[in-house]
Amino acid sequence: MANVLRNSAKFGFSGVLSQLSIHSRHGRECVSPCFSLQQRNNSTSPKIKVDLDSSTGVAVLRMQSPPVNSLSLDFLTEFCINLEKLEMDRSCRGLIITSTLSKVFSAGLDIMEMYGKSPERCGEFWKAVQEMWLKLYGSNMVTMAAINGSSPAGGCLMSLGCDYRIMADNPRYSIGLNETQLGIVAPFWFKDTLVNTVGNRAAELSLELGLLYSAPDALKIGLVDQLVPEDQVLSTAQDTMSKWLAVPDHARQITKSMMRKPTIDKLLSNREADITNFVSFITKDSIQKSLRMYLEMLKSRKA
Repeated sequence: MANVLRNSAKFGFSGVLSQLSIHSRHGRECVSPCFSLQQRNNSTSPKIKVDLDSSTGVAVLRMQSPPVNSLSLDFLTEFCINLEKLEMDRSCRGLIITSTLSKVFSAGLDIMEMYGKSPERCGEFWKAVQEMWLKLYGSNMVTMAAINGSSPAGGCLMSLGCDYRIMADNPRYSIGLNETQLGIVAPFWFKDTLVNTVGNRAAELSLELGLLYSAPDALKIGLVDQLVPEDQVLSTAQDTMSKWLAVPDHARQITKSMMRKPTIDKLLSNREADITNFVSFITKDSIQKSLRMYLEMLKSRKA
């Protein structure tokens, strides 16, 4: 399997096994690698809960898809629909994203979306991943991630899409784009987002080594902007939001676009190629066999 995964580097995409969270050698709190079908049993239940305070113009989007807020196609679709509704609501100026689950913000992409699926379905899934990032990274709203648990790989990407990141001050929680640890290369738009956040050298080290940072270390490199006690993450985000909303919207939005538009345009101009690369890789018989073996191993561990 290791040889097969190493070959994924040439395809330049991320997250195929991002939810296969592993225990850190430094004892950080990592998300349990749980890939049972229990997520599908709750498919009719809302995976996203949104509360908009009309008096402040701030919405709180709570991810509530146990066990680890996996980014499935259903989840991503619901996320994007809610984001679009808020974007179109003129009364909504700010968005805070957080999790209702204990110890986890989001564990990243759902491996079950990539195993045993048709090329069309895989393409639909990857397009939804792109859409989540495009809508969040290019949002006109002030967006904040209230990170109240671990956030590897795709979960980290979601938080990087926000304007500001506040994380629980718990050294057992981790965050980062750890794809290379799994033999996978982050796509260019993951890389560009990280570079825009922490700078080229820190991003280079992070991506090449597939680092998961503890909350204190994430603050040191600028991956998150602020650490607060776990029970104050959401309230701090709400307080911080008021400072951002004191800036005239038009000036802030134009400045944000000036900073982020080149990165967004790069994906838009290469979107179909990115999807094609993902689908051609993930549907290979050798990759599907490796995913099946990994899933069987996880099931045996759970048993």
